[in-house]
Amino acid sequence: MTMPLYFYTKNIVFQEVPNEISLSFSIAGCPNGCKNCSWSNLGLKPEQLTDDLYSKLLKKYKGYASCILFLGGEWNQDALINDLKQARNAGYKTCLYTGKEDVSNEIKQQLDYLKVGPYIESKGGLSNPNTNQKFIDLKQNKILNKYFIKSEVK
Repeated sequence: MTMPLYFYTKNIVFQEVPNEISLSFSIAGCPNGCKNCSWSNLGLKPEQLTDDLYSKLLKKYKGYASCILFLGGEWNQDALINDLKQARNAGYKTCLYTGKEDVSNEIKQQLDYLKVGPYIESKGGLSNPNTNQKFIDLKQNKILNKYFIKSEVK
């Protein structure tokens, strides 16, 4: 039996996946321990992402959100793949943000987008041109970091 995913928050987000409105889940249980992680000190109690709850959320946001985004979860590969497949079957695009350098091919097969790389404070996140992180469109095999870097309007 697959252990379910647990999440701290679910939100509709507009900036994490270029040109998509995403229903995002911040997944609990990350073993990475990255310095300055935004989820490490919130004091939130995680909620189980049951099949029933997830199915209801996919139906509720159909036509409003276009992508399902998991902020973590790769450490529970079977559950993550199950949820990604469900999202794709419901007509959503899929994305994973991970602090790892890469994830398994089995996970990648269920993704449209993948953000990889640990957050290194001196290099910044995706909005910094010097970041070590990469946001990849897996279908086109393109790095999309340019969409996160703000340019001055003249």
